[in-house]
Amino acid sequence: MKYLAIPLLLLTFLTATARSADESYPLRDAVECTPRGGLPHFRKKVEAGESVKIGYLGGSITAAAGWRVQSREWLAKTYPDATFEEIHAAIGGTGSDLGVFRVYNDALQHKPDLLFVEFAVNDGGAAPERIHKAMEGIVRQTWKNNPETDICFVYTLSAHMLDDLNEGKMPRAASAMEALADHYQIPSIHFGVKVASLVKSGDLVFKADKPEDLTAKPLVFSTDGVHPLTETGHKIYSETIARNWPALWEATPEEARFPKTPYRDDNWEEAKQIAITEEMLEGDWEELGPDDSIAKRFSKNMPQMFRAKSPGATLKFTLNGTTASVFDLVGPSGGQIEIKVDDKDPVFVKRIDGYCTYHRMSKTAILTEAENTTHEISATLTGEDLDKREILFEKNREYFDKNPDKYSINDWYISSLLIIGDIAE
Repeated sequence: MKYLAIPLLLLTFLTATARSADESYPLRDAVECTPRGGLPHFRKKVEAGESVKIGYLGGSITAAAGWRVQSREWLAKTYPDATFEEIHAAIGGTGSDLGVFRVYNDALQHKPDLLFVEFAVNDGGAAPERIHKAMEGIVRQTWKNNPETDICFVYTLSAHMLDDLNEGKMPRAASAMEALADHYQIPSIHFGVKVASLVKSGDLVFKADKPEDLTAKPLVFSTDGVHPLTETGHKIYSETIARNWPALWEATPEEARFPKTPYRDDNWEEAKQIAITEEMLEGDWEELGPDDSIAKRFSKNMPQMFRAKSPGATLKFTLNGTTASVFDLVGPSGGQIEIKVDDKDPVFVKRIDGYCTYHRMSKTAILTEAENTTHEISATLTGEDLDKREILFEKNREYFDKNPDKYSINDWYISSLLIIGDIAE
């Protein structure tokens, strides 16, 4: 599905600069699987032949019909007496900083018995401290919701992460996540260890054009350096799960996993996604109905959506808390937003970027870990006439020239608020 695509140049930049962003962070030794406390509750239900649900929370690598589908099918074949149901909770181009806000709505409310969490690539450029806060928020929300939901961290990779793996080290994002896995006894699987060894031996090419014969040696992992081909790269990922499954299955917790003293007191356990109400909207807005093409496309993750139709349309609310973002879309029709917080100078953000030949889910950050007090917030669609052709990357300008009408509109699609704190009545 096109709207799940990752902005690849941005992802490449983030992963390429991850090491230079914080050279001091210690990298873990590259280990394919660390079973830790295993999957005791999930195992009990599966071996009893019960119906179980598996949640897949992650980015576009998980959103693709690859290792997510293949692993579920493998489990169903391996344990035929049980019934396996999938909870698809992956959104392309997003990291744990969005996942922590949407984990309840997209996964936990559907009562998963096992939750795979995959953000190692999209968190590649994030600071370890931010990764800790968001990932710990996901863990603590999950076990606060149901202590018997087992969790497994899985680590995918992009081309720029091969250097660390070739040196026998996990890349920085996975290394940061391992600290939390240790703290909470969460099992983890690094898909990249096998991939790197196959590249090193010459049996696999990490990035190349898709061959006509996908079985020809050396195999091709991906065509873009990030997203595995279903028949090769994703198959390696799935085989890695199967190969290490006995170790996960036999592991048992050494102590109670939760409640537990937090790894960081400032983790984002209280992150939440809440509905936007009509009382928050001023000016020319419309609530999209179920037949609207945009609403249909994003209804799974954005069941409610509003569109700011003309300049002056304002989202306005009062936050008692520290953090606020808007879960929204960027796309060809995206306009400019003026954000005002308390008495600070306004900030202007564009809801279109260089990749926008289509609409995709994103978020507009308004306030991040500010003072825990009352904040008056407004976000207004301005009348600024953006030079959208210039904003687009050169490779996308031909699309603009062929579809100028799609860029002639200036609007803003919003779905929900992502907050730490509460909205004042």
